[in-house]
Amino acid sequence: MNAVPQQGANATPGTRLASLQQWVDEVAALTRPDRVVWCDGSDAEADTLQEAMMADGTLLPLNQDTHPGCVLHRSHPDDVARVEHLTFVCHEKREDAGPNNHWMAPAEAHAKIDALFEGCMEGRTLYVVPYCMGPIDSPLARCGVEITDSPYVVANMRLMTRMGAAALARIEREGAEGKPLVRGLHSTGELDPDRRFIMHFPEELVIKSYGSGYGGNALLGKKCHALRIASHQARQEGWLAEHMLIVGIENPQGEVHYVAAAFPSACGKTNLAMLIPPESYREQGWKVWTVGDDICWMHPGEDGRLWAINPEAGFFGVAPGTSEKSNPNALHTIGRDTIFTNVATTDDGQPWWEGLDKRVPTKDWQGRDFDPARGPAAHPNSRFTVSAKQCPTFSSHAEDPQGVPISAIVFGGRRASLVPLVFEARDWAHGVHVGASMASETTAAATGQVGVVRRDPMAMKPFCGYHFGDYFTHWLSFDRPSAQLPKIFHVNWFRKDADGRFLWPGFGENLRVLEWIIGRLEGTAGARDTLIGRVPTASDLDLSGLGLDPGAIEALLEVDEAGYAEEWRELAGFFESLGRVPEEILPPR
Repeated sequence: MNAVPQQGANATPGTRLASLQQWVDEVAALTRPDRVVWCDGSDAEADTLQEAMMADGTLLPLNQDTHPGCVLHRSHPDDVARVEHLTFVCHEKREDAGPNNHWMAPAEAHAKIDALFEGCMEGRTLYVVPYCMGPIDSPLARCGVEITDSPYVVANMRLMTRMGAAALARIEREGAEGKPLVRGLHSTGELDPDRRFIMHFPEELVIKSYGSGYGGNALLGKKCHALRIASHQARQEGWLAEHMLIVGIENPQGEVHYVAAAFPSACGKTNLAMLIPPESYREQGWKVWTVGDDICWMHPGEDGRLWAINPEAGFFGVAPGTSEKSNPNALHTIGRDTIFTNVATTDDGQPWWEGLDKRVPTKDWQGRDFDPARGPAAHPNSRFTVSAKQCPTFSSHAEDPQGVPISAIVFGGRRASLVPLVFEARDWAHGVHVGASMASETTAAATGQVGVVRRDPMAMKPFCGYHFGDYFTHWLSFDRPSAQLPKIFHVNWFRKDADGRFLWPGFGENLRVLEWIIGRLEGTAGARDTLIGRVPTASDLDLSGLGLDPGAIEALLEVDEAGYAEEWRELAGFFESLGRVPEEILPPR
């Protein structure tokens, strides 16, 4: 059957941008869908799409009394997470992809995946999804178009990006000016793990994904565009695309400092982005504002500062562990109009996951009667997709076209020993070393082995779209005479005592550490110089009401020189394995 362009509600079929129309026509000829729909992002279109997915079982209704507008999606059991071993970065030269990426020659990669796309949309609808990463009128934003045969992907992209008619209008305007466009082609295919690839072509600004419907593999605006392609784009254009949250910390005087922070998985990233101050801090007037929980694009401003936008419009968060204790703001955010994926359900149709509360679910994430012998009720990587505007702490400046000015950059990892609670880098180059040295200790749930140190520079190991050595050099390039760069810090909420208990309470109490960081920015907080940077003393932190014994505080702020000597020997080997790492960030010898 020939592909016939169709329109969404109030949309104009096709586009005035000839190059875009030609690409869509070429994809339709390759994939042979029954029809082509240009998405306009309207409420009417979304309602029609959701009704169709409810009718065919792609989406299931949840309890509309307790969770109005919320639905559940159950993915194929073999399609539940990113597949890093099948994710390729296809630069023309292998050395430009670096040892941090899987590489395939572009011509070979196109041929391999295009063979899978051949006729794959027969009997299906091809959706054209124009989207903008960042506020629609921001000069820092970048646009893309994803073609997909998954209505679930369309629904998620509507929440995660500025998708639809306004994005297409910007794409057409910029296209007429010769500005580049990121093009993404996605099909769920047969959901066969043996026929699954996620290919990135940075020089072409092209993404091709086949065989998966999972978020990070299928929502091409997310990790594929906003990090892997954008990091390459940022290097070419002189900015930074980073795996970072953005949070505003407002002190009692009403002054707001914006912090960008990078953490590997399982290190409390979303919790920090939505932090609720301790009661004593709230009484003083401290407030926390959420700009973004996952990705940060930073551009040098005319004033020499780095200005940041959150390119996303929603949260694609991990559900397990989200609770009234760990993240009440997130729980409030997902109380309505949310797409849940692979969570369990209670007997009255409410979403449920491990760590939420003490109820016992009736159905697991695969729709089976819950049996603890078969494992967790909710998949450990189960997710929620929701508009960021529903967050109670959503910043009124999150949509500012110029972005927000970044005062501090924070790196962090999960380390049971060695790394102190917080320290400040001496200067920008030392801060790049601190970020490049980031590591976390694995958990039994993740790998079956506890305490194995995994290096994850800037939390970008799975996401940097080019050679890590060149990436570090790009970071160093921002240190210019006219620059007013953020100060760089490192935190570790996960230090443990000899009995394996956490020394620091974490969660909202982390604001005490952020208060010290802000004090360092303003020149009001003290610190002592050590071989790793500037570390607070116990008297430099507000620890009132925590009840920590002096031994715990001493351990949290300890700098183990012998331990760091061994750490640096291991780090030197890691950098050597990467190759062409700049001298300025190598560890002391």
